[in-house]
Amino acid sequence: MFKKILIANRGEIACRVIRTARRMGINTVAVYSDADRDALHVAMADEAVHIGAPPPRESYLVAERVIDACVQTGAEAVHPGYGFLSENAGFSRLCKENDIVFIGPPEAVICSMGSKSAAKNIMTAAEVPVVPGYHGEDQSDARIKGAAGEIGYPVLLKAVAGGGGKGMRVVRSVAEFDEACASARREAASSFGSDDLLVEKYLPRPRHVEFQVFCDRHGHAVYLFERDCSVQRRHQKVIEEAPAPGMSPELRRQMGQAAVKAAQAIDYEGAGTVEFLLDQDGSFYFMEMNTRLQVEHPVTEMITGLDLVEWQLRIASGEVLPLLQDELSITGHAFEARIYAEDPDHDFLPATGTLSYLQPPEENRHVRVDTGVLQGDEVSVYYDPMIAKLIVWDENRERALVRLATALSEYRISGVTTNISFLYNLATSKPFIAGEVDTAFIETHRGLLFHDSETDRVQDLPLASLYLLLRMEQAARARASSTDPWSPWNASNAWRLNEAARHSGAIVLNGTEYEVPVEEIGSGSKRRFRISVGAKSVMATGELRGNELYADIDGYRRRVVVVPHDGLFTLFTEQGAMQFSLAQADYGEEDLASGAGVFIAPMNGVVVKLLVEAGTAVRKDQAVIVMEAMKMEHTLCAPADGLVREFYFQPGDPVDGGALLLDFV
Repeated sequence: MFKKILIANRGEIACRVIRTARRMGINTVAVYSDADRDALHVAMADEAVHIGAPPPRESYLVAERVIDACVQTGAEAVHPGYGFLSENAGFSRLCKENDIVFIGPPEAVICSMGSKSAAKNIMTAAEVPVVPGYHGEDQSDARIKGAAGEIGYPVLLKAVAGGGGKGMRVVRSVAEFDEACASARREAASSFGSDDLLVEKYLPRPRHVEFQVFCDRHGHAVYLFERDCSVQRRHQKVIEEAPAPGMSPELRRQMGQAAVKAAQAIDYEGAGTVEFLLDQDGSFYFMEMNTRLQVEHPVTEMITGLDLVEWQLRIASGEVLPLLQDELSITGHAFEARIYAEDPDHDFLPATGTLSYLQPPEENRHVRVDTGVLQGDEVSVYYDPMIAKLIVWDENRERALVRLATALSEYRISGVTTNISFLYNLATSKPFIAGEVDTAFIETHRGLLFHDSETDRVQDLPLASLYLLLRMEQAARARASSTDPWSPWNASNAWRLNEAARHSGAIVLNGTEYEVPVEEIGSGSKRRFRISVGAKSVMATGELRGNELYADIDGYRRRVVVVPHDGLFTLFTEQGAMQFSLAQADYGEEDLASGAGVFIAPMNGVVVKLLVEAGTAVRKDQAVIVMEAMKMEHTLCAPADGLVREFYFQPGDPVDGGALLLDFV
């Protein structure tokens, strides 16, 4: 077994590998960019080596620097994690040339599976069923477009060297092809260094079911059962589970054996994942093989009781598989929810910012949190915006779902927009509870999953108002004059001479001001607040203990958490988080961004393409400008009919979040 390994990655997967290595008595080396100097994975490792600037192409993707770090520290092996260099055949070759063990499959295997086209051809020869498509070497737009017509629309364009939904576009008609192809090529080149594409038949509502396989160098191969990863946005997984709902033992056996056959066809070694599309009629098709550990591997660990990173280390060091197929079994059910800094209400736009408050649910044998961040860390524009993976397990799917919903309601993050409320809505929706999942799940059930609308949030305005009142009282008591504690100027009880005690003000929720007048009734222990929101009034009282608000609203008692940050407040309830602030006085300044808000850069990024020329009249919802941020392209469209008078940035220009991109009238 190795004495020291280097983890060529960052964030939660680096921390995950370090934990297993530490348990096995293996020393670890972390690598880090300028942006990750104070990151958790750096603090956890025994040693750490700086490898460059924040952009991945200047640090984590520079194979030579990682090799130099191995040589410098004496690391015997490299664990690549996932993403970055994990499926880079050149990096695997460099490791071998420098007598460093690559904890993954050989270079030739990565080459054969790294190209989706080559992989499909290999699987066809091995009699593993594949989706009809074109995987040829002629990469001209005309050839791919012709193949799309032969297959029949809708089709799916995919980056040959890709993964994670990047460089992937659904094309529903020939009229959409040219722009979709150009966009897919740009994103593929940016993410993987190659703009090669394949095209295949698009199955509208299949399930995405993948099998975990392991192979050693002694000829043994097993599958560690399946994971259902059907629920996706932008072709990226949102919630994964194991085992797959409704999977019969016979279908599991057939798909598992096909997965092993796929691995053996390429003389595989180590951990791999064979991904299938499972159609509604029970037929399944090979989609791709990921020659690395998957993000969602923890659900397999939870149902098998195994440590897959330990298996990787043992196989890479030359050991045989710890268990054979008939020694493996499934116990219980597990879910993984990916906690992202993103805005589901705006097409899951990635978010950046500082994690000003971070309180995950308590971990135990049912709940696990894999993360690489701490409170106070920044979610930057340079890397994937995943904050953590929330994994739960219980004896069956129904009980595991209850665990998931409870843990999501206890996950509290402030400072950045997250998808936690969306995940809660998804996990508690009737179709998901019934196991009715497919890759179109989110689009099919948008009404259920996005029900946490403005109207829903407004219902919690009395809680927000009560919190602000009690907080104001605390502040007033703290600054009360010791010489005249009974002065009305030191009071916060809305005292007025010969008038009812009233508070007036507005609360800002998602950019909208809501008048929330409050009248105080009674005094002392019998004092109550009558809080009005629109035509509805409630009677409220409560107590503030640190960040916890103990509230009684019309006899309904609740304990919620409210966290202040830079003039904003985040209210955490069972259903998720609501961010609000106290409205400030309007001094009449002109809103410089009025009428152009949609053309403000949503985050730091780079302008990719201008879709119209300056001076062009555009229609409502017409695409105008394309930005790239966090490895994904984002197209901004016109909010109304109007005129694009001037662009303030050109393709290739870096843009700060909040910058006005163009002059639109």
